[in-house]
This record gives sequence, structure tokens and C-alpha cells, in this order.
Amino acid sequence: MPADPIESHPTPHVGLDHQLPAPPRSRGVRILVWLIILLIFGVAFYLVSTRQTAPKPAGGGRGAGAGGPVTLTSTTAQKGDIGVYLDAIGTVTPVYTASITSQVAGQIVAVHYREGQIVRKGESLIDIDDRSYRATLLQAQGTLEKDQNILGQAKMDLQRYQAAWSRNAIAKQILDDQEKLVLQDEGTVKNDEGLVQYDEVQVGYCHIVSPITGKVGLRLVDPGNVVQANGTTALAVVTQMQPITVVFTIPEDSLGQVQPRLAKGAKLPVDAFDRTSITKLESGSLLTLDNQIDTTTGTVKGRAIYANKTSSLFPNQFVNTRLLVNTLHDATLVPSSAIQHNGSTSFVYVIVSDAKGEKAQEKEVKALVSDGNTTAVQGINPGDVLANSGFDKLAPGATVKIAPNKAAAPEAKGSQAP
Repeated sequence: MPADPIESHPTPHVGLDHQLPAPPRSRGVRILVWLIILLIFGVAFYLVSTRQTAPKPAGGGRGAGAGGPVTLTSTTAQKGDIGVYLDAIGTVTPVYTASITSQVAGQIVAVHYREGQIVRKGESLIDIDDRSYRATLLQAQGTLEKDQNILGQAKMDLQRYQAAWSRNAIAKQILDDQEKLVLQDEGTVKNDEGLVQYDEVQVGYCHIVSPITGKVGLRLVDPGNVVQANGTTALAVVTQMQPITVVFTIPEDSLGQVQPRLAKGAKLPVDAFDRTSITKLESGSLLTLDNQIDTTTGTVKGRAIYANKTSSLFPNQFVNTRLLVNTLHDATLVPSSAIQHNGSTSFVYVIVSDAKGEKAQEKEVKALVSDGNTTAVQGINPGDVLANSGFDKLAPGATVKIAPNKAAAPEAKGSQAP
């Protein structure tokens, strides 16, 4: 067979206007970009690792990381006395309050007191028309005089009968009958005397006087008003202002602190403060405790008495009381603001000095009792310098700088043992 003719493919004609494109240079550019990125990452890693391994300033902790000592104010623990108090709420209660009502019926003819006046015991307050009662008294007095004369005549007859009996001039029965008549007349006279006294009392009820010394309240009746006997309408109310008492409650668990002191005759001071517990109104002493514990509240009532010479305590006023039950002597006193708390643990920062400066040391303390802004503690000694501010930056071992003229030491209490 004849061989297949070889197909010939014409060679394209490449002109100047149809040249092939040059090979791309993108590979070299990509390599260069990656090198730059790796270099950036390397520099960043170096900087971060160098910063993390840099040495920390001396004194580490929260206070040292700030780049310098912690500036704070300080206070010094003092040695002194502090009172142990029981705080309670109470009500001012007068020793005596007289709500006066009428015991006779009649018309009021005079009101002698002024509203808010201080009246003395026995001073006249109100007069009720007593004419009808005086008339009844006069009748009773007349009956008494008549029966007294009858009794006198009977006694004269008795004397005659006794003389006649001694001469056997009369029978014994006549003498005995006369003796009984005398006794009957004596009984009648006693009855008449009782009626006279009763009518005198009724007349006395028409002139109402103050039963106590105290302050009279607002006027409740006017002249011309008619009152009823033993009614419920009060004619006047007199309240004793000096002295005055405050009734308050203390927990039954505190009886062990109070009752033994009262049994020994101790005079326990009780201060009365206003509703805000800021202003002291009066100072007094505990008079007595109630004889029963209120089982619903677990408290017992106490009564304190006050001279109230400035009338700072007003009846039914709400007050806060502070009962001093004991005094701790030679205790270590610090400001309450210097004590920090971590859960149930209390601690302070004690400022100590060494060759490198002043540093804060944490010391655990036990709070014993507080009085205002002062607290008695155990765990430190009088004279220790304590941090009193900057606690958000302080940490054990932190270097500190005490601000000048800012030291505040607690004032030692000078209260005497009750």
C-alpha cells in the first residue's frame, strides 16, 4: 500500500505584532512578601518575650507594680479605756401621768390653768358648781347636831338612873334599857358623822387640784361645760417632766452582763440620743429591769431615769439608748477605718522601717469592742504605726510613703467604770 502522505501543518507566521508574553515575576514578589511578614513576626515576638522577662521592681505585689511606693496616711495605736455598750431603742415614759376626770356632776365655773403650764401638786385646776353639794352637806350637819343632842340627853338620863339604882329607887330593867338607848344614839351619831364626811368629800370634788407636779396639756374643757360624775371625758392631763424615764429593751443574752452589776448596786450610765443617734439628749442611769422576758421577742425591758432639767426628753419621744455595762482598761485602740476584713478575718497593715525604707506588713487582729470610730483590738501593740488609707494599692511587703501631716491617732477613751 502506498504510504499515507504526511500531513503538513503550516507554521504560523509570527509577526512583530503577535509576540509571546514574557514569563511572570510573581514568584519572586511572593517570596519577598513572606520574608517581610516573617521578619515582622520575629521582631514582635522578641519584644514581647523581652518585656515579660524584665525584672520586677523591688517590693512586688499590687503596690509595687505601680512603679513607686504607695502614698498613704497613717495612725498610731494607742493605749486607753473603752466602754462596752448595749445599744437599744426606747420610748420616753413619764414617771407619773394624771388624766383627771370629774367625780361629781355639775357645771364648770372656772378653769384656772394655762395650756402648757407647769403646775405644782395641790394647785387648783378646775372649779365645778358646788352649791347643791354644800346644801346637802348643811342638811347632814344639821341632822348630826340633832342626834348629838339626843345622845347627850340619853347620857344625862343614864346618869340619873344610875344614881337612882344606887338608892334602889328604880328597877334594874329601867337602867338596862337606858344603857341600850345610849348605845343606839351613839350609833346614830356615827352614821350622821359619816354622811357629813361624805358630803364634805363631794364638795371637795368640785374643786379639782393637781395630784402631781408636772406640765398640764392643752385645755380640754371650758367654763359653762357640764360634766358627768365618773365620766370618761378628761378635764385635764398632767404629766411629770422632771424626772422622767426611758423604757427600752435589751436582748436576753445580755442579761448576764447587766443583772450581776445591778445586783451589786452598780450605777450603770444610760445615754439617750435622738432618732439619728448623733445628738445626745440626756445622760441618766439604769433604774431597774423588768421581772419577765418577752418570749415573742427574746428581750427584757429596762427603765432608765433622767433628771431632764432642760426638758430635752419629751413624753412618748422615740430615742436611741446606749447602756454602758463595762469598761475595758488599758486596751489597744485603733481607728475602725484602719481595720480591713477578708471574710471572717480582720487584719491591719503595720508600717515597719528597714534599710530600704518603710514597708507594710499584714497582721491579723481580733476586734474586741467598738465605740464610735474607735475599736479595741488584740494582735498589735500600742505605738504601732498603721496604714489608714490607700488599701486598694497596698499588699504585704509593699513599699509605702507616709503623707505628711496626715497622721490620725485614735483618742483614748477616758470613761470611768460604772
